[in-house]
This record gives sequence, C-alpha cells and structure tokens, in this order.
Amino acid sequence: MKTLKLFKTATSLSALLCLCMKLVHPAFGQQPQIIKTLHAEEADQGVATDAHFIYAINNSTIGKYDRITGQRVAVWQGDPALYVHINSCQSHAGQLVCAMSNFPYVPMTSSVEFFDPKTMTHIKSHSFGPGRGSLTWIDWHDNSWWACFANYDGEGQDGGRTHAATVLVRMSEQFEERGAWLFPEAVLDRIQPFSVSGGRWNQDGFLYVTGHSRPEMYVLTLPEAGGRLQYLRTIPMATNGQAFDWDYQHPGVIWSIQRKTRDVVESRLP
Repeated sequence: MKTLKLFKTATSLSALLCLCMKLVHPAFGQQPQIIKTLHAEEADQGVATDAHFIYAINNSTIGKYDRITGQRVAVWQGDPALYVHINSCQSHAGQLVCAMSNFPYVPMTSSVEFFDPKTMTHIKSHSFGPGRGSLTWIDWHDNSWWACFANYDGEGQDGGRTHAATVLVRMSEQFEERGAWLFPEAVLDRIQPFSVSGGRWNQDGFLYVTGHSRPEMYVLTLPEAGGRLQYLRTIPMATNGQAFDWDYQHPGVIWSIQRKTRDVVESRLP
C-alpha cells in the first residue's frame, strides 16, 4: 500500500511538472511537421520564398527553384570578391532584398543587395560600412526595415565585440536609424559563440529568430522599456538554425535549410 501511494505521488508530481512545462514552454513535447524537402546546391546560408519560387542562398550564388517541381529554373552567380557573404534574402515589393557582409574579414562591413527575381539580375546596393557588425538578415515590417548586425566570439570577431553585442536596428525606408536593441540573455546563452543567423517578424506581431546551428527558434518581442528585446519562448525546428523564411500563403509554415545535405525544407511549426 505504501509503495502504491508513493507511485501515485510520483505520478502526480510528474503530471504537474509536465503541465508546468507546457505553460512555460508551449511547444514542450511537440515537434515540427516536415511537409516537403527539396535539394538545392546553394542551400548553405538561407532560403527565401515568393508565391511561385524558392531561392536558395550561398554567399555569392542564388539558385531559383520551382516550388512545385523542385527544379532549378535559374541561377545568379556574383563575383566572390564583391559578393563575399550573402547571408539571407527576403521577397519584398517585387524584389529580392538580401543581407550581405564581408565575414570572416575585418573590419566588418555590411550592405543590402537588391535583385530582380524575374531576371535574376542585381539591381542596386546600399552600404552600411563598418561599425555595428556583420549583417545577417533584414526584414520589412511595420513600415520599417529591421536589420540584425551579428558579432562573434571567434572567427570574424571585430573591435573586441563578442556575440553579446549582436544588435537589432530599426530603420526607415531610406535606412535611417530609428532604434536599436540587444538580444535577450536567454537567447545569447544558446547561440554562443556564434550569433543570430535568421529572423523574421510574423503576422502574429512577434519576432522569430534562429541561431547558427541549433534546431530551435526563439520568439521575441519589443520591450516595454529599455534596450533589450524580451524573450517569450523557444520552439523546435526541423532543421539546424540559419536563415529561414515564412510561407505567407500558409500560416505557421516556414522554409529553412539543412546545410549538411544542401536541402531546403518546408515544415509546419508546433
């Protein structure tokens, strides 16, 4: 009888712990659902999407793939001396808007590169120059550009800054600064010694970001006061970090990359 009582008590405590974990961490016990996997040789830095195509990104190369068939229909190849490290792209206003840096060279310098996705040609460039870090992603949200300038502990470290100096900067359409925030310590602890590799605002009003290699995504929001973003929760991903993009035709669905296999993966978040 005593053993039975102890068993019931342990079971109750286990159930209570599970319930508490679900309250604190809504994705606890859930896993993302893989919908589709497409092979793309350029899938090394990130992926972008529009209504009909997938764009796989790798430093100085962007591959354009049909969303349905998975066939590559076009490719842009830039001069590696000029296009050193394209980290991510976003489809915006009929253009591909891409974040680029000179990683791992120092001093760090960053720029935004614009492409015509129909012709896969380069249109224009905006340089930020040195100072904040390595631009890993840029996103258009709430009539502003939101740009992440990454810093690192090892390779690519510049000016004595570490991964903790990674910063999110809000800018006008003309790239004039409107505000800046550091990332939550809970996120910084998970991404070190690397940085924030991917980020997109979602239709729910929250900012979703990824690190360099962990299969997880961090949900953030702007703080009520102060200069550090607020951490909300962590949710599991089907792939290991890097730059991702929302599938805005299907809420809760993302496209991300698996670097080891050079695949782009469509998955539904928990």
